[in-house]
Amino acid sequence: MDDTTLGPGFGGVRFKAYPSTAAAVEEAQRLAAAMTLKHALAELPYGGAKSVIIDDGLHRDGSDRQALVARFGSFVARLGGLYIPGVDMGTTLADMTLIAQQGAKVYCAEHDPAPWTARGTYVALQAGAAHVYGSHDSHDSQSSDGANAVAGLRVSVQGVGSVGAALARLLAAAGAHLIVSDVDSGRARQVAAEVGGEVVDPAQAPFVDCDVFAPCAVSRVITTDGVERLRCRVVAGAANDPLDSPEVAEALRRRGVTVVPDYVANAGGVIHEHARAMGWPEAQLEDAVDAIGPRVAEILRAADQAQEPPLVTAARRGRDRLRQSGSRGS
Repeated sequence: MDDTTLGPGFGGVRFKAYPSTAAAVEEAQRLAAAMTLKHALAELPYGGAKSVIIDDGLHRDGSDRQALVARFGSFVARLGGLYIPGVDMGTTLADMTLIAQQGAKVYCAEHDPAPWTARGTYVALQAGAAHVYGSHDSHDSQSSDGANAVAGLRVSVQGVGSVGAALARLLAAAGAHLIVSDVDSGRARQVAAEVGGEVVDPAQAPFVDCDVFAPCAVSRVITTDGVERLRCRVVAGAANDPLDSPEVAEALRRRGVTVVPDYVANAGGVIHEHARAMGWPEAQLEDAVDAIGPRVAEILRAADQAQEPPLVTAARRGRDRLRQSGSRGS
């Protein structure tokens, strides 16, 4: 739980292996802090939270996994609604259903948020590409401003699970040339065949010759050592926390690489879950997700004016909203 100024903590449940318990705690803390800013900037009534279930290799399938997820659900239920879990890397809608059956409040047990995360990331990527490369008129209904900035660009999508694959399809439909990668090589080949793209090793995905790198898998994939190896001018994807440190953000800015803040770009999923919980009509949900594009464009312009990384600009705006909300509530 990072901050509950705006409401109960809301954030996904990550199921993966970690080198140590300390590493799992650190990732949960970093991701929870990003969720605080995500909700603040998306103007949602939630605080930042995240949870991890450590994959020890013994609970990946069958009844053992179900028992572990059920125990986690019982713990969440004891929090009395202070934390609302959701789908994240390594967890499924079935897991959310099981957690809800233990008495926990869960939003996304019946509706998959992945297509909406992909849609929000798509309009964010369009905004980032337009900021750097410009755009031309388009009839693409999911571009944030009726312009298409990705036609003809090479986009490297790292991770083509449910979100990454949906993003790749949207980009291909808009005329981008796709380079795809995934730890599941069969899935990478399947998506590449579908979108007319090429396949690369996921470890090389950030460093291939491309215009946009779209990380859609694990966190912290761009390190200080990797800054000089990047050959793109835009980083915009659905992955949480793709940069290893704040120093990486500044190094990329100095190198002329525009990084779209991840917690702004990938907010489509949480917007979707809030919309379903509130009973929004489809059109209202679409408008709210597509508003991510103009929000990104404005942040990038402000960051350029301030000569600072967009992540710094976005974080300051998120903290400002928290302060304003805290003042009103005091």
